[in-house]
Amino acid sequence: MSDKVGFIGMGAIGRPMAAHVARAFETKVWNRTIERAASFAQEHGLRVAADPSELVSWADVIITCLPTSADVTAVAHGAAADWREGQLLVDATSGDPAEARELAAWLAARGVAFVDAPVSGGTTGAEAGNLTVMLGGEPPHVGRAETVVRPYSGKIRHVGPVGAGHALKAINNALLAVNIQAAGEGLAALVKLGVKGAVALEVINASSGYSNVSQNLIPERVLTRAWPRTFRLALLDKDVGVALKVLEDTGVPHDAISVAKQALGKARAVLGEEADHVELIKEIEKAAGVVIE
Repeated sequence: MSDKVGFIGMGAIGRPMAAHVARAFETKVWNRTIERAASFAQEHGLRVAADPSELVSWADVIITCLPTSADVTAVAHGAAADWREGQLLVDATSGDPAEARELAAWLAARGVAFVDAPVSGGTTGAEAGNLTVMLGGEPPHVGRAETVVRPYSGKIRHVGPVGAGHALKAINNALLAVNIQAAGEGLAALVKLGVKGAVALEVINASSGYSNVSQNLIPERVLTRAWPRTFRLALLDKDVGVALKVLEDTGVPHDAISVAKQALGKARAVLGEEADHVELIKEIEKAAGVVIE
């Protein structure tokens, strides 16, 4: 008999992930904004848990997709009396490795396994069911986690012990932030020198400086001035903070990522909590007195 899966977190990326899970497993959902869970459940013919305790009592495997590790810990502790031996918590949050290890130890004392399973690929990847999933945990638990994350995954890799998935996701997003900042600054300078943004990108993308930012994000969002909101700058700022902590804890120099963190923090303060991550380039343009086009 397959596991019953409880899914917590109906955000922009969690909702399409849960839809894939619901097509493969018997599923019950919960969200802090209960209206989101109710509308999702009605759309997919599912049941909504009244609270995390009800969901934990019912499910064999729980998937969390929340903004921070602190949120995951709060939900888990809130259902402290309802966990039972043999359950598995799969945390798809872009979380903090140290907090993940603490929660894993707390759950292990109750006979519950934990695997951190952050994803990459954004809302588009979630909707298409081809996210990259980074699993951190012990092999037997990772094998079980692979089964429940497979419906929304294109690539699944066991990357190391508990916390390793969160660490890799944070470093990945830190590299994204560095690329956004560097590409924005470089293109702003080139445009001021009379080089068209599209021409500069054509050359860069056929040369050694290309990245996903130059190939996709800037052409689709900056040159068009579309600025779609798919991943909040505030969440990227949070992830880069996690990456900095990973670098500090491991004694690794972190000059480039520190600068990106400062730039994100300044942009977040000006643009607000709902701004998209690529909108960092708006602040670069403003400071440079130029529009990249």
